[in-house]
Amino acid sequence: MEALTINASKAKLTDDQFFEICRQNEGLRFEMSAQGDLIVMPPVGGLSGDREMSLGAKVWNWNNASGLGRVFSSSTVFQLPNGAKRSPDVAWVEQSRWDALSREAQERFPPLAPDFVIELCSRTDDLAVLQAKMQEYLENGVRLGWLINPQGQQVEIYQLGQDVEVRSLPTQLLGKEILPGFTLDLPQF
Repeated sequence: MEALTINASKAKLTDDQFFEICRQNEGLRFEMSAQGDLIVMPPVGGLSGDREMSLGAKVWNWNNASGLGRVFSSSTVFQLPNGAKRSPDVAWVEQSRWDALSREAQERFPPLAPDFVIELCSRTDDLAVLQAKMQEYLENGVRLGWLINPQGQQVEIYQLGQDVEVRSLPTQLLGKEILPGFTLDLPQF
């Protein structure tokens, strides 16, 4: 099952209405495009769910040791500056940026672009849609992003101000200055 996009741009859902839709349908995952289209995200299978959790755990373990920020799961919706509401599979926000948000903003959908994101392409995802989403992240302030594609046995590295780098799996990814000291060894899937 692919994501279902509902042209809701004419309805012009407010942030509060979108939040309420998400709250009343907690078993579903929603995103909203910058144009106002409502996107219902399909659930992932066991293999993708395991991979997603493993990636999040590795980022969380690094962050727990470094104390440099906050790590978020795919259940977290971020309100990007362009108006889109997106849920990366793994996200990280530098601590001072998180602390600058009000408690209310932290409890709802944080109004910022994460510093770092990971998107994991599952069999139900459209690679071109995820690539566009990665570009949108960069355009809205994400500094580093990794699009991991097990089906294609590759990873795409998105970094602000640089061309997309494509690597074959297995490979090792570095967090560079965004996630100092973080290394992710990606096997062949």
